[in-house]
Amino acid sequence: MSLKVIVPPHPLIKHWLSILREKNTPNILYSTGYEQIGKWLTYEALRNWLPFKTTEIDSTYGITKGEFIDANYPIRIIVQTPEGLLLWQGSREVIPNGSLTLGEIPSDIKDNEGIIFYSDIISKENNPTKILRKLSNQGVKSNRILLISCICSDKGLNEVAKEFPEQNIYTSCIDEEERTNLIKPGIGNPIYRLSTKFG
Repeated sequence: MSLKVIVPPHPLIKHWLSILREKNTPNILYSTGYEQIGKWLTYEALRNWLPFKTTEIDSTYGITKGEFIDANYPIRIIVQTPEGLLLWQGSREVIPNGSLTLGEIPSDIKDNEGIIFYSDIISKENNPTKILRKLSNQGVKSNRILLISCICSDKGLNEVAKEFPEQNIYTSCIDEEERTNLIKPGIGNPIYRLSTKFG
């Protein structure tokens, strides 16, 4: 597998992952942890990905150089609903400018548009290859896509690597997936543990 899978060693990510793993965590705290994982994974993912421009700024005590996020490069946020939506909700304050897409992949993705894709869990049966395939068919290459997932399984990552070996994935951990499709130790099933219920 030649995927670039990044598990940031951020203490807050480890803390909130432990909250999600604990089976007795109340739903409201589980939801907070889920959003926090989305926030801090996004923070780490954007570190070397956001384009910026350097310009002169007039500070209180003279001219100096400043760096600003380059708004000429739009960001498209795509979420795997419903659980991916909660990851995005936690990350909104660290994304400088973005357009949220729900449902079908739009056909009007610009040539310079970056994509942030939120997937709840990447497993053998539940992985983002279908979405990545659609983006690839529109000419969107892996280097323009940040894939952010709460947790991943080894088998799920293998499925992504078969078709998209250059993809960058940010996640809080990589767990083992058994033959029964059970991910251990995992974080339980978010659809049953999030305080926001989806019908």
